[in-house]
Parts: sequence; structure tokens; C-alpha cells
Amino acid sequence: QAQLVESGGGLVQPGGSLRLSCVVSGALFMIYDMAWYRQSPGNQQRELVATINSDGNTDYIEFVKGRFTISRDNAKKTLYLEMNSLKPEDTAVYYCNGRGARTGAPTFAPWGQGTQVTVSS
Repeated sequence: QAQLVESGGGLVQPGGSLRLSCVVSGALFMIYDMAWYRQSPGNQQRELVATINSDGNTDYIEFVKGRFTISRDNAKKTLYLEMNSLKPEDTAVYYCNGRGARTGAPTFAPWGQGTQVTVSS
């Protein structure tokens, strides 16, 4: 059973930066497409934010394009999300998970605990 451990969140002012990490254990990390999701206050569903496939190709939702960068280190079994020019609307709990190549469904269960990102002055 895979285990997902996210870290790197915190309180940051608008315009600031954070780097999130997600360590994946119990799975052959390198073969999986991976993604970052977030759950904003008051929302019951997680929103897909960024994806990176096993070949390193990336994609982003429109709102974060040019500000966020997803990357992976297969040797360390770690997924990253570099977040710059943060906005209050980016406030959320951020989670990582695999992403099914054909279905787009999250791959691993259970989810990790997530890491809280709060953007506020």
C-alpha cells in the first residue's frame, strides 16, 4: 500500500513563494503519472492543480499557469510543486496523488494528510 506524505506548506504573504514536497513510499513511483490537488476552504471536493506524467510532461490549470511548476525526482520518489506569486485564492490544503493515464482518477488510497497553504497579509 502506497503512503503519501506532503510537506512544505505554511503562511505566506501575497506575492510570496513556497515549495511543496510529497514523498511516496510503497509504490514504484517512476512509472506513475502524478498530480497535485488542492481543497479550498468551504469546498468539499479536491481540485486538480498540476500534473506530470512518467515522461516528465507537465500540465496546469489556467489559474496557476506561469506561477506554479510541478517536478519530480524519481530517485528520491518525491514530487514537488514550486509556487510563486501566490494569491489569497491559492489558500488550500494541498495533496499529491497518482493520476490514472486513461481515467484521470486518483491512483492511491488513502490520501495523505495534505499540507496547508495560507496566503494572507
